[in-house]
Amino acid sequence: MRLTIQFCTYKRPRLLARVLEACFGQNMPADQYEVVLVNDGSPDETPGVIERMRSLATCRFEVIHQPNGGLAKARNAGIARSTGERIVFIDDDVLPTPVFAAEHLRSDETAGDVIVRGGVINTASFDKLPPPHWTLANYSGNFFWTTNVSVRLARLERAGRFDEAFSEYGWEDIELGMRLRKIGTKAVFNKNALAFHYKPPPAGTDVAGILRQVRAQARTAVQLHARHPHWRVALAIGDTLPQRMLGEAFQKSGLAKRIAPLAGPAEAGHRLSPLQRAAAQLLATDAYYDELARARRAARG
Repeated sequence: MRLTIQFCTYKRPRLLARVLEACFGQNMPADQYEVVLVNDGSPDETPGVIERMRSLATCRFEVIHQPNGGLAKARNAGIARSTGERIVFIDDDVLPTPVFAAEHLRSDETAGDVIVRGGVINTASFDKLPPPHWTLANYSGNFFWTTNVSVRLARLERAGRFDEAFSEYGWEDIELGMRLRKIGTKAVFNKNALAFHYKPPPAGTDVAGILRQVRAQARTAVQLHARHPHWRVALAIGDTLPQRMLGEAFQKSGLAKRIAPLAGPAEAGHRLSPLQRAAAQLLATDAYYDELARARRAARG
C-alpha cells in the first residue's frame, strides 16, 4: 500500500460523511491507498454515519471504535492499523480535493523521505467552496500540522508516535514535529496537495467554554515547552519574554474584567457582533496568560 489517509473523529457526524466521500473520491488507483478512521468515542450518530459510508468506499477502509481518549491516543490507534508506506494526517473537518493523495505521493517521488505539507484553504461551508487555488493568504508556518501533512511511516516510527500525555488541547502534532526535526527530517510544501478546512464564523458564544479551552491550551503548552525548551516552542506558545511582558501588563490593567459584560451571548440565530468577538478574544488572552503562569509555577513544584 502506497498511502494511508488517517484521521480521527469526535462528534462531527454532519461533516464526517462529506470528508469520507472526498477521501474515497481520490484520483488514483484504489489499490494504492487506504482510509483509516478512528471514532474517538463519539456519543452520537457517528457510528451510523460510518456504517452508511462503508458502501461508498472504493479503497480499503479501516475503522477503529474506541472510548474517548483524546487525539494523540486516537492518532496512535490509527497509525497501528495503517499499512501505507506514507501516512497523511487530516482532521474530521478537512475536505481533501480529488488530487490530494496523488500530490502527496508526487512530492514523495520527487523529494524523497521528507515531511510533505499540503495546502489548506479555510472555508465557511463545504457546500460553497472557494476556488481550489492556494495563495500566500492561506500560509501557515507550522512544520508538522496535522490538518494536512504526510510523512513516511518508517520515519514516523523512528521519531516515535504521538505523545499520549497530551490529553487536553492540542500541541501533540507540534511536539511530534519537534522530534521529527531532531532526527534530521526535512519538509517540503506542495500547494497542490490541497484540502479545504471548515472554519465557519461563530454563530453564538459560550464564554465559559472558550475560557476552559484556552486554559487547557495553556497547560498543554507548558508540557510542550518542558519537553522541548526551544525558542521555536516558546514563540509558538507565547512564552518569550516580550510576549510574557505584554500578557502580564494586560492582566495588571484589569481590562478583562471591565470588558467581560460586552462578551455576552449573541441573540438566537444571529452572528456575534464584532464587539462581542473582540471582547471574547480579550478575555481569552487574559485567561491564557493567567493559566500559563499557573502551569509554569506548578511545573516548578
